[in-house]
Amino acid sequence: MDTVLKTTELTKVFSGKKAVDHVSMTVNRGDIYGFIGKNGAGKTTLIRMAVGLAAPSSGSLELFGSGNLTQMRKKIGTVIEYPAVIPHMTAKQNLMAQCKLQGIKDLSVIDRVLRTVGLDDTRKKKAKNFSLGMKQRLAIAIALIGEPDFLFLDEPTNGLDPTGIKEIRELIQRLNHEHGITVLISSHILGELSKLATRYGIIDNGVMIDEFTAEELEARCQSSLIIQVDRVPEACAILENVVGTKNYKLNADGTISLFDHLDEAGTINTALAKHDIIVNSISMSNADLENYFIQVTGGDR
Repeated sequence: MDTVLKTTELTKVFSGKKAVDHVSMTVNRGDIYGFIGKNGAGKTTLIRMAVGLAAPSSGSLELFGSGNLTQMRKKIGTVIEYPAVIPHMTAKQNLMAQCKLQGIKDLSVIDRVLRTVGLDDTRKKKAKNFSLGMKQRLAIAIALIGEPDFLFLDEPTNGLDPTGIKEIRELIQRLNHEHGITVLISSHILGELSKLATRYGIIDNGVMIDEFTAEELEARCQSSLIIQVDRVPEACAILENVVGTKNYKLNADGTISLFDHLDEAGTINTALAKHDIIVNSISMSNADLENYFIQVTGGDR
């Protein structure tokens, strides 16, 4: 599988504090990589190092399997923090200015990109009169003008209303599915990110906590009955020999997650009680990305 971004022990120190702390991460070609972390966790700092806006204190990174970052960065597009548009210009004029900056001679790319982001009918409307969602789409258009293979989007739905969020989500999916662009998207709107991402990385206090695929997340967030008992080994034996299931796991906190018989909590409780197992609690768990994030980072966002 082709790798478009690989960091190894990447570290950034500001005033003696590690904003990014020995992070090793991998983004593969075709991913929509959801980069998750609380505010100040190190997401933007890592992105800034990847795109060349900040120098690492230590560690290394590769783009498209190469350490020649100057050359490889020509194949990426970036939107970091606030939409960087020229307010007194139209969408088309903004893209013309970007073409001049990048030395792009073939201006037919402008109309193609405007169609792609849904801004081809804005005509003479100046960017200062755009909604925030339109400004964000224009910022993405500017990032696309060099026809990149890899797009970095830092909190692209921040501050948007539900319609704007949906438009950005659909645009990202279109860029990935129809244009083959790999996307790294950082966000704290986790419910929205879970509709997009094929792979995830969670960073907390500068440290990469975990990387996993959407399929792995689905398995980890599988609905279950959480059973708390006084004698765990005996309870497991009853689940297997009396209830007739091995579809459970033991959790670090001493509870049991049972993944089938979900609508039979009373039956499970009775079976355990008949064998003198004290059931302290039995409850349904319906985890999602947000709950999983809170669980692995040990607190609220």
